[in-house]
Amino acid sequence: MHELYVSGDSGIHQLDARVKVIFTVAFVVFLNLTPSRAWPAYILFLTAIVSVALIARLGAGLLLRRALIALPFALAAVPLIFTGPAPRVPLHMPGGLTIATSPEGLVRCASIVAKSWISVEAAVVLAATTRVPDLLVALQRLRVPKLLVAVVGLMVRYLFVIVDEVNGMLRARASRSATLTGSRHPGGSVFWRARVTGGMAGSLFLRSLERSDRVYAAMVSRGYNGELPDRQPAALPRKDLALLALGLALLALLWMLGLLTGG
Repeated sequence: MHELYVSGDSGIHQLDARVKVIFTVAFVVFLNLTPSRAWPAYILFLTAIVSVALIARLGAGLLLRRALIALPFALAAVPLIFTGPAPRVPLHMPGGLTIATSPEGLVRCASIVAKSWISVEAAVVLAATTRVPDLLVALQRLRVPKLLVAVVGLMVRYLFVIVDEVNGMLRARASRSATLTGSRHPGGSVFWRARVTGGMAGSLFLRSLERSDRVYAAMVSRGYNGELPDRQPAALPRKDLALLALGLALLALLWMLGLLTGG
């Protein structure tokens, strides 16, 4: 996925993709096993992934912009502020409204938001420093089921085909929708736009289904049997193995620090 990969010649870019995949998975696992309130450990986890990004010469703006994808998932933890365990503290709102909040729920919510955001940062660094073909080969060499690797590969390669279809449909809708004088929204009422959007979603599904049939027929005619071609496993260089071992040891230390400082 060229839009995610950032070309570069840093040491992180040149690392074996298997090392980056294993480190990223271990990073997310250790981070999410760290208990709540372990703020020093969270800061060090964030420092570690930002350091990797700086070594790879990735801009801070790129990391922040792409990490916004974690925001909708983080919002799912907001109800913990109001439904967390006792004791409850009243929060006085304007108009005389009082809402009961849970300090412990607030701590858990903040921990979940921090973990989600740092985990997404790790995934962003992986995607920005690893080409998709290299990532698929790494998954295959790590003994991930071949069918799953094939599904992921096809999904990534044809995601932008669907995006192009959506953009074309939006342009067609805009060219056929008049704008009333003084109105900032093209077309009619909200219900009209909702009906049109529903029709577009159905049309997009049918177009995607038809195109997938054509793509599959073309792949079968070229010898595709449902799996990516087998690749012989290649041994990891000793330098990469040593770097991976050092990274895993650092993550284990950060996790143990989290156990000591969290609760």
